[in-house]
Amino acid sequence: MPMFERDRRSCRFAGGIALAGLLAGVFAFQTALPAWSGEKAPRAAEIAPTRDFSRPEPGEAFPGGEATSTKPVDANAFSHASGNMPFKREFDFKIGNGIFKKLWVSSPSSTTASDGLGPLFNSRACQRCHLKDGRGHPPAANWPHDDAESMLMKLAVPASSADAERDALADYLAAATAPEPTYGNQLQDVAVPGLPAEGHIHIAYEDIPVTLNGGRTVTLRKPVYSVSDPGYGPMAEDAMMSARVANPMIGLGLLDAIAAEDILAWADPDDADGDGISGKPNRAMSHAHGERMLGRYGWKAAQPTVLDQVVTAFNTDMGLSTRLVHRPHGDCTQRQTECLAMPTGEGKRHDGLEVSNEMLRLVDFYSRNLAVPARRDVDDPQVLEGKRLFYETGCISCHRPKYRTRADADIPAEQRDQLVWPYTDMLLHDMGERLADGFPEGAATGSEWRTAPLWGIGLTETVSGHTRFLHDGRARSLLEAILWHGGEAEAARQRVIDMTDRERDALIAFLNSL
Repeated sequence: MPMFERDRRSCRFAGGIALAGLLAGVFAFQTALPAWSGEKAPRAAEIAPTRDFSRPEPGEAFPGGEATSTKPVDANAFSHASGNMPFKREFDFKIGNGIFKKLWVSSPSSTTASDGLGPLFNSRACQRCHLKDGRGHPPAANWPHDDAESMLMKLAVPASSADAERDALADYLAAATAPEPTYGNQLQDVAVPGLPAEGHIHIAYEDIPVTLNGGRTVTLRKPVYSVSDPGYGPMAEDAMMSARVANPMIGLGLLDAIAAEDILAWADPDDADGDGISGKPNRAMSHAHGERMLGRYGWKAAQPTVLDQVVTAFNTDMGLSTRLVHRPHGDCTQRQTECLAMPTGEGKRHDGLEVSNEMLRLVDFYSRNLAVPARRDVDDPQVLEGKRLFYETGCISCHRPKYRTRADADIPAEQRDQLVWPYTDMLLHDMGERLADGFPEGAATGSEWRTAPLWGIGLTETVSGHTRFLHDGRARSLLEAILWHGGEAEAARQRVIDMTDRERDALIAFLNSL
């Protein structure tokens, strides 16, 4: 029997006794190594999950490898350049930061360096959604008492076989959906002067109590979404909505540098090994490469590269054209004729676009080089205990701890050949009905989500000033985020419910150290 298969069978047995093993302190977590194509044994061993929780692992304190930031941990902790960036490249990083923060204005304008915003949009700058390059959050109150600038609402309808819809699908490989006929791919809640906004996200909450071992009750809040003040008439009766907060920007280039085969090695879409954990890759058409590629970014892994994520955000969030997505009217649909008649900011100064090729290069460079901060308290006994619980509970079946990035010359020097600790497999997993949005996206069903990277999660409050987690920020703490897990993660969730208060505190201490 091949060693890989033998280990996986051992793992299934271990899963059956996980709770007993947990209580007895027996290491019952999954230790199987994937069958990397052409893999060399030393690298496979290097990234195998540890069995020793008595001390930190070599390199663990620096989750981004040599690209880790060791700058002071404060509100700017997510805004530093790769730690191994040469001085001469820092200029590009800082100019990219300036464009990331640039406030765009509508056309025509007296300034030709920043016009072209909209006509419909969600924000005037990248930084407005990715506050301090960190995590977005849901509004504290419904419009007009607060806005939803760092949250957006994706829209779609079920696809038909009509030719027009197939054309619309070409960009996104969304086999099951098409843009909402009037409002498009996304609800834009702001518009340039003279044009109505598309509406505003409205949220109501339903309480869901969860009782933990020991008697403590945690009340989860389930959001119920609707759109208020629709500016262009009613939506289609079968319209689907999915609210998403902005993702943290750190480590994006390092995720891009992980070999696709190292990610696909963990895929088991039909759960052929019977361990209850599937892992399905999403694939999407890459604007940057002109081919379908493995999805790595976004809440459902619908964007293949950092550059794809950047050009999509420029277009749908701010209504700006780039060389890769040449739609100067952004997400305006054919039914929004007034929107399509608005002037654009395209001109010779910017290569006939609104975002020039050089601007795009610099924002892409900035985005891929936002460093992951060094970990804190890696040798703290409570953190090491929490790490053991994280592994034994089965969380690493999806939140894969570490990888070695590609070493070939195609990878930028800052991200090349680094041992990194993102705690994700970047695959889709069924998270159950509690977290389902009913919104398919590419290969992702309405209950499947990409495993979110966990690096930097413990600095959310420091950087972003809140502790809101999951795709729509419904969880108000890390414990709530865990308790929202279901589907493939249901067994791990139940093990956390069954923990003692001391064990749960240790688990959270470990997460806060990431």
